[in-house]
Amino acid sequence: MDSAGDTGAAAATDRSATPDRSASSDRSASTDRSASTDRSDSAHSAPEHRAPVDPDSAEAKQARAAARKDIHQRERDRFGGFKIGCAFFGWLAATGLAVLLTALVTAIGAAVIGTQDVTGDLAADPAAFGWAGAIALLVILLVAYYCGGYVAGRMARFSGAKQGVGVWAWAVVVAIVVGIVSAITGGSQALSAVSGFPTIPLDAGDATAAAVVTALAALVVALVGAVLGGLAGMRFHRRVDREGLSGLSV
Repeated sequence: MDSAGDTGAAAATDRSATPDRSASSDRSASTDRSASTDRSDSAHSAPEHRAPVDPDSAEAKQARAAARKDIHQRERDRFGGFKIGCAFFGWLAATGLAVLLTALVTAIGAAVIGTQDVTGDLAADPAAFGWAGAIALLVILLVAYYCGGYVAGRMARFSGAKQGVGVWAWAVVVAIVVGIVSAITGGSQALSAVSGFPTIPLDAGDATAAAVVTALAALVVALVGAVLGGLAGMRFHRRVDREGLSGLSV
């Protein structure tokens, strides 16, 4: 009887231990599968190893060019556009140089031709001075407003053509204002000393076809010179940007 009881108890113990071992085996297998899955996911999510890029390769050069272009575009969007202050200082530079060059030409004219106002007499009667005098006047305006546009473009850094147009616009506005003031105060002509432009006839008797053509040519030449100067002033900053951004890493 005792032997039978012991045998039954042992069998019951074995049966109770079997589910425990099964559960332990299941948990161990589940843990192994989870670890294996984690390792597999880790292997898939790990970044691929990339070989270092040669700085002189075509890919690196294209990447640097794209980065420079993006930086330049963001700077232009933020700081570009017409700058009235830069255009004003450019106009001051153009006017100052025009006065100096006009004084030089006047001194030469007084010694050679016998006139004290070369630009004024040329605007009123271009035929009396011929092509040489007309070319001298246009060269003065071209050089003066090129320098004025350069100053504005260099100051503004972006939109050089707009700065050049602004320099020219300042000159036109000042010339109109001076002309109106001169007409109100009894003058017959707009003074050219503060604008750098030749004397513009206001009376119908003085406004000959040659004088009008000369004034229009002066306006066009001054505009062209100012725009070219503005572009030249802006290009200096582009050279600086290319040099400064040439060492960008990719």
